[in-house]
Amino acid sequence: MRSLPLSVDSSPRQHYGITLAVLATAALAYAVSQTMVAPALPAIQKDLDTTTTGVTWVLTIYLLTASIATPVLGRLGDMFGKEHVLVGVLSMFALGSLVAALSHSIGVLVAGRAIQGFGGAVFPLAFGIIRDEFPPERVAQGIGLISATFGIGGGVGLVAAGVIVDHLSYEWIFWIALIVTAIAIVCTLLFVPESPVKVPAKIDWIGAALLAVGLGALLLGISQGPAWGWGSGRVLGLFVAAGVALITWIRFELRVPEPLVDMQMMRRRPVWSTNLAALLVGFGMFGSFILIPQFVQAPPNAGYGFDATVSEAGLILLPSTVVMLFAGPIAGWLGSRVGSRLPLMIGTLLAAAAFALIGIAHEERWELYIGTALMGAGIGFAFAAMANLIVEAVDPTETGVATGMNTIMRTVGGSLGGQISATIVTAHVIAGTQIAKESGYTVAFFLSSAVLLLAFGATLLVPVRARVRTSVAG
Repeated sequence: MRSLPLSVDSSPRQHYGITLAVLATAALAYAVSQTMVAPALPAIQKDLDTTTTGVTWVLTIYLLTASIATPVLGRLGDMFGKEHVLVGVLSMFALGSLVAALSHSIGVLVAGRAIQGFGGAVFPLAFGIIRDEFPPERVAQGIGLISATFGIGGGVGLVAAGVIVDHLSYEWIFWIALIVTAIAIVCTLLFVPESPVKVPAKIDWIGAALLAVGLGALLLGISQGPAWGWGSGRVLGLFVAAGVALITWIRFELRVPEPLVDMQMMRRRPVWSTNLAALLVGFGMFGSFILIPQFVQAPPNAGYGFDATVSEAGLILLPSTVVMLFAGPIAGWLGSRVGSRLPLMIGTLLAAAAFALIGIAHEERWELYIGTALMGAGIGFAFAAMANLIVEAVDPTETGVATGMNTIMRTVGGSLGGQISATIVTAHVIAGTQIAKESGYTVAFFLSSAVLLLAFGATLLVPVRARVRTSVAG
């Protein structure tokens, strides 16, 4: 039986614009750190004298912890107050940043990144706060901006990482994250009001453990597939373990009185169809983070690319980051008038077209600038629309866990996209060298385009909103 929400704290609320600025800062701190380490991995491997497999854990553990912690922390926010839990999440992220910044061994660095992963709950908590605090006509635009921050931060992280790696040490990646997060914590305490919507419930720890095992095995298998071999016993064993654990989790959640994730909610057509789109869009976005920087950094003897530095490679993605800043709020504005299904359809088509364009035309830098700008518009539209579709489809007391599961689907898709794209490129190598052929990148670009077309197909399964809001300000 679903618990009834408790409405508390009826005191006057401050202007929603201040709250939005603080939430955007918190979300940006997490999103930047998600991708900033990727260009720095070679430097980290050299400085800490570790193996390629060892340094890969710097990325892998971050995704694992985020995926496992996000639904649990989203649920805690629904129960105990989203502002309190957000401060706790940001504090954990700051602690992880400090540990990583002070690390002098790969083990300590991985531990710091594991703690940082708790920051993944920033997004569902921020969506819940916006739903609770904002005027109804501003909810879609607010969620659109925060959703776009996920992609914006990813692009900013790649650009900033190049400058840091080229001119400073990798530790500054984490010092900067610590500074930004500390500012976000103070501003959250001062300017973000406590949520007036709470639900009395118990934490389903058994369900959380089963979900953790399932997601952990799945993401570990995906991330280690290229290193261990996709057909190896270890990888196949992880996939089997993931399947068993997740099936057991679903069956358990259907029977427990107060589940971590309400399976009836997950069965709703607007929810499962949007989550499917999130999985596929995540594939495309993270594929771009892996493919494009590597492509433009190819040496002159490769016959393609631009022999770019790490900083220059990040700048190729700058148009995508800039366009996302505007695409998210525009998608929210459009969604508040005609429903969020249309901007999701537009976003997936734009992103598919962007990858197809890059696959066809990539001999000049301006061609990539156009392609990445188009990609930014598509991903910005899609992310904003997906978050709004989920929020519109669930009760206020379900916002945290529902948007948390949508974030997980995006993360799993991103892991698949990044690893499969890297595997395709690695499989196309010029004989006698370690340099990938141009055809490897072309195949990977077109694969991402095809997956995003499948995402468009998933959007056709999202039901059309029956009623469009008419009371939209301005």
